[in-house]
Amino acid sequence: MSNPATAAGTLRLFFHDCMVEGCDASVFIASNSFNTAERDADVNLSLSGDGYEVVVRAKTTLELTCPKVVSCADILAVATRDLVTMVGGPYYKIRLGRKDGLVSKASRVEGNLPRSNMSMTHVINLFASKGFNVQEMVALTGGHTIGFSHCIEFSDRLYSYSKKHATDPELNSKFAAGLRNICANHTIDKTMSAFNDVFTPGKFDNMYFKNLPRGLGLLAYDHALVKDPRTKPFVELYATNQTVFFQDFSRAMQKLSIHGIKTAKNGEVRNRCDQFNSIQT
Repeated sequence: MSNPATAAGTLRLFFHDCMVEGCDASVFIASNSFNTAERDADVNLSLSGDGYEVVVRAKTTLELTCPKVVSCADILAVATRDLVTMVGGPYYKIRLGRKDGLVSKASRVEGNLPRSNMSMTHVINLFASKGFNVQEMVALTGGHTIGFSHCIEFSDRLYSYSKKHATDPELNSKFAAGLRNICANHTIDKTMSAFNDVFTPGKFDNMYFKNLPRGLGLLAYDHALVKDPRTKPFVELYATNQTVFFQDFSRAMQKLSIHGIKTAKNGEVRNRCDQFNSIQT
């Protein structure tokens, strides 16, 4: 409760885990001399340490009281739900029984996670390949209502947008000026960042969707949601009806939480979240 950013960090960690190899805690595995693991793929280097810590602390406690029963994958799924709820988001049921995966390779990450510079068609096709329709994609993107993004992810909208405009003219002018000030040294300090939702960054609500038509979408992808005719109707729906957004987000998260899960001999219950029970090559 003392650090609301933990919820956003854990939610992002959960999403990055489930989109690559399924929800199997493969993102927790540490690299070794034999293997460069998922967490060291460039798109995962900015994942929050808070998210990892929440799961590892829970795992440590469980292993002392109930050893070799609860997987890291189940802990991550439940912790994500609980933290989202704690910052104002919806409560949804989580099915349990996931096993932890036996594979974690950085080389398998690229192409499975959306990038801020992807076209909307590319992102829609990426989610479709995972079994999610456009409405589910927009609902999941509503997770941007909490947390922050690093300046490097949207700096091209601020300083070198086009030959005619240094800054994206569709950004709210005051918002853009503030971002240019915040991100002035982003090439030197890669950790510089800004909140995805400038008004209620620590509260899970529908303000993210309300911001988009006002030119307050941080990433190019955020702004594209309110411009593309395939996604705009859902942005408008969620901006005006938080109850519907919460319902759709809950259903989409339940669906995401069982994506590519491992059971029986396809996985294991790890003793530690950051390493397989036996050496994998």
